[in-house]
Amino acid sequence: MRLYPLFLWLARIMAILGGLVLTVLVLLTVVSVTGRALNGLLHTNWVETLAGGLATRLLDAGLGPITGDFELVEAGIAFTIFAFLPLAQITGAHATVDIFTTALPESVNRFLTAFWEVLFAAALVVIAWRLYEGMQGKMRYNETTFLLQFPVWWAFAASFAAACVAAVVASFTALARIGELVSGRVLLPMQGEADH
Repeated sequence: MRLYPLFLWLARIMAILGGLVLTVLVLLTVVSVTGRALNGLLHTNWVETLAGGLATRLLDAGLGPITGDFELVEAGIAFTIFAFLPLAQITGAHATVDIFTTALPESVNRFLTAFWEVLFAAALVVIAWRLYEGMQGKMRYNETTFLLQFPVWWAFAASFAAACVAAVVASFTALARIGELVSGRVLLPMQGEADH
């Protein structure tokens, strides 16, 4: 298919963005958990006895958990999930359980593959639509997070953008699988066969 390289490129770009955001979230969590642990340690009696001045200076400098870390992780992880979906979709890398389908004829398997791809594309379109509606509601009511006070719609917007790309790639994949069903030819890789 002529459009396959374009959609594969788009899926890879989204996966890279998702990977970058996930890396930042992991680092944020590590720093926050480490800060929380050190903060607790510096409040123990034996540390205050041994290094009271140092402990006080570190605590006064703000050593502790990152404020609102869970709000940032919650906002970012939704984006990363939707950012990774297009690559898994276009490369056929979703986990499958094919205990019963291996014994079925190839034509039945092609029908099942096309059916599930269409269903998945439809689900992603609905999810993107509902994220858009949710984002509109959050914007309308100026809802903010509890600790950091950043607008909740920012997280919805990021997830909506990634879900739109996932829906577009899934729709392309569904159309390709329908083409495979009708033509009997292989148009897209199956089960992670794409070159990574």
